[in-house]
Amino acid sequence: MDNEKAKQLDRLADQVRNLTASPLYDFRRKNGYSSVFGEGDINARIIFIGEAPGEREAKTGRPFVGASGRFLDELLHSVGIPREKVYITNVVKDRPPENRDPTPQEIQLYSPILMKQIEIIQPKVIATLGRFAMDFILKQFEMPEYGGKISNLHGKLLEAQTQNGKMVVIPLFHPAAAIYNQNLKSTLENDFQILRQFIE
Repeated sequence: MDNEKAKQLDRLADQVRNLTASPLYDFRRKNGYSSVFGEGDINARIIFIGEAPGEREAKTGRPFVGASGRFLDELLHSVGIPREKVYITNVVKDRPPENRDPTPQEIQLYSPILMKQIEIIQPKVIATLGRFAMDFILKQFEMPEYGGKISNLHGKLLEAQTQNGKMVVIPLFHPAAAIYNQNLKSTLENDFQILRQFIE
């Protein structure tokens, strides 16, 4: 089963690498960047989803490896979860220029890939990092909380009905937003405690 999962994810990663229809494909090639598919345990109970890769991520092909990635590692460590035990990815798999928000066209192109990743990995928990990823997931699963503010929904356990059964969605602030804002930092540290109950 693991072997089949790994093969499916490899095929999906190839699709991302060869997604010439994406407006971000030429930007990636021109700058010598890599696509950033995602990494981690393919049987993870928890999947973390951000918005899109930044420059460091596009240079390495790995998600959350810059300053916000280091903070994410600290947060995981604080609740006793090894990074290699979770799966980390983004809605959009290529870096947008100047770290701008992804366009609706870009989201439309990349979103089926993320949804397929979720379907293959079958996590128990989706932890969204930031407003953008939260809005995307709440909309995809047609959750009643869609349209709500992250300031009201952060750290809450929200139940989603998926084709693989029930799943928990936990909106969290993005680590990048919290690095320079002490209030958000402590909020994020507190919110992370909720993940302890999902450690095997």
